[in-house]
Amino acid sequence: MVRQIQLRVSLKEESQNDILLKKAAKHLGESADVLTIKVLRKSIDARKPTIYFNYKIEVYIREKPDNDPIYFDYKDVSEAKEIHIIGFGPAGMWAALRCLELGYKPVVLERGKKVRERRRDLKAINQDHIVNEDSNYCFGEGGAGTYSDGKLYTRSLKRGDVRRIFESLVYHGATNQILIDAHPHIGTNKLPKIVQNIRETILASGGEIHFETRVTDFVIKNKKLQAIILQNGDEMVVNRVILATGHSARDIFYLLKQKDIALKAKSFAMGVRVEHPQQIIDSIQYHCKGERSTLLPAASYSLVQQIKNRGVYSFCMCPGGFIVPAATAPGEVVVNGMSPSKRNSRFANSGIVVEINVNKDIPKYEKFGVLKGLEYQKALERLAFTAGGRSQVAPAQRLTDFVEGNSSSDLNLTSYQPGLKPAPLHSLLPKHIGSRLRAGFLEFGKKMHGYYTAEANIVGVESRTSSPVTIPRNENLEHTEIEGLFPCGEGGGYAGGIVSAAMDGERCAEAAISGL
Repeated sequence: MVRQIQLRVSLKEESQNDILLKKAAKHLGESADVLTIKVLRKSIDARKPTIYFNYKIEVYIREKPDNDPIYFDYKDVSEAKEIHIIGFGPAGMWAALRCLELGYKPVVLERGKKVRERRRDLKAINQDHIVNEDSNYCFGEGGAGTYSDGKLYTRSLKRGDVRRIFESLVYHGATNQILIDAHPHIGTNKLPKIVQNIRETILASGGEIHFETRVTDFVIKNKKLQAIILQNGDEMVVNRVILATGHSARDIFYLLKQKDIALKAKSFAMGVRVEHPQQIIDSIQYHCKGERSTLLPAASYSLVQQIKNRGVYSFCMCPGGFIVPAATAPGEVVVNGMSPSKRNSRFANSGIVVEINVNKDIPKYEKFGVLKGLEYQKALERLAFTAGGRSQVAPAQRLTDFVEGNSSSDLNLTSYQPGLKPAPLHSLLPKHIGSRLRAGFLEFGKKMHGYYTAEANIVGVESRTSSPVTIPRNENLEHTEIEGLFPCGEGGGYAGGIVSAAMDGERCAEAAISGL
């Protein structure tokens, strides 16, 4: 017999051997000797000083659980019909994997480098302040997701099979723990190997992946996509193209606009990244003094507040993480966050951003039409570049000085490798962003006592939260005007993270194939 039950385990009990087995036996009135358990879900309840772990488990009474290995039916597609995929981030990767399952050959075109070669360009950004426009934290094998925290939590539960994406990650090397944790993550130190394994699956099945291959033009006749042009001048004849270039591939947006292909301006969010000592966040969230229990992970948080009819909220919170330079072109400073699998950095960082309504908040940019949000992003990134000293050094300010309108004579220690420079972000940021951020930080300090502190830095700018452009598509996921073009993932405006992008990639692969 198999039963599903819920158990609560205190922090003290969590360290005891076989505590789940003992509690399950007591709950069911059975001898522990006849039980086998399987953990289905685990979460932490730290709302009160007494911390509990909540477990959902399957209990097998006088029988053993089935432990069937995860399996995907990737077919030999070396001689199959081709589906072209532009971009090899999460959307492009899972589009390619889904093509293998459906018996079609993915031909992937990725502007950046393989994941290991990409590391040299990341080192160049951090140490030498050199930005390679095709190989950076956003572009290259695995996209922006490769060198990130690898957060897998998503609210996009209606867009596809979340469990399927998790199992695919496990199949390619992720730990089984991501199938259990309520807020799973993988870690930037483990993601590159998983991405490499996905590449090897695609190649072993007969798919193609062309690195350092940037698409520069589309050949369209009678509203049908017929070919794509590469940066070396080569032309590739295509039938179906999945466009999965990510939210930072601005050249693609410019190309579509130049060719008069329908685009729409999309609201997004911008702001700063705030960095605290991790110990402060731990003490607030876990109600502890000093070091947290070794049984607890680095604490995270999620904050949101309405300020003057706009949302101010935390974004991509990275406990035990690092701030990284995410620029994709010279002359701009962009910051983002990442964490290793153990989340063992002494810093916690998070984007704190303000919702930007492109139809109301940036009237001076109306002249750019559908690309007004993109141009606004660029303006703030150039401002950050100048304020930081015209390198990848980022402008920063102590949190309390920012809110109170004072200049910071010095800054706290930081995880940001290129370095920080004191700058008056309170006066540099546009008023509709800066004023809302200042009010938001005060409200967050009321919700999390100790959060509003001079021990925290704010670093500018956090500008790449999502695409400022939507590439419209119909209910069949095909572009509303161009036959054979399937906008996909974050770059199309249809996802907001690794899992939602992966699910959208699968859906676009299915849609592209259904018409063949």
